[in-house]
Amino acid sequence: MSHTNATLINYYHLCHRKMWLHANHIRMEHTSEAVAEGKQLHEQAYPQRAERYREIILDGSKIDFYDPYDKVVHEMKKSDKLEHSHVAQVQFYLYLLRKNGIEGATGLIEYPKLRQTQTVRLEKEDVPMVEAWVQDIERIVESEQCPDRITKSKCRSCSYFDFCYVEDE
Repeated sequence: MSHTNATLINYYHLCHRKMWLHANHIRMEHTSEAVAEGKQLHEQAYPQRAERYREIILDGSKIDFYDPYDKVVHEMKKSDKLEHSHVAQVQFYLYLLRKNGIEGATGLIEYPKLRQTQTVRLEKEDVPMVEAWVQDIERIVESEQCPDRITKSKCRSCSYFDFCYVEDE
């Protein structure tokens, strides 16, 4: 049974080390100002949203805002800097919906601060790609060895930065 969830999909596309740490219950998000800002945005950007849409949990992944009438997953992000991981996360939600018998759903990534949206689809030919992500995530997470750190400019804003770079201080 797969333990892959949308958070791991997102982290998989950012950093395998971060994904492995999170999956192995080493959580640093509570120390991150960026995570706190994202939660605040999530709560304040569309206050009417809770009335119109449903929160659903599928196979361990929580979709915060799902419109069951139009079959649209709404995913809110504060910045489009990590756009590829956002798209992958929404594609995974669409994959889960399809796997659970909900065909024809689409996704909408909303960037309230930028006043932009991006439509996301999961085409039939995308399904093997998502399944390959899940398999690779399972392989990495089940490894006893934590993946090596990456060195990218995005690392400085990561909630795991201190964990990864502690010996450099």
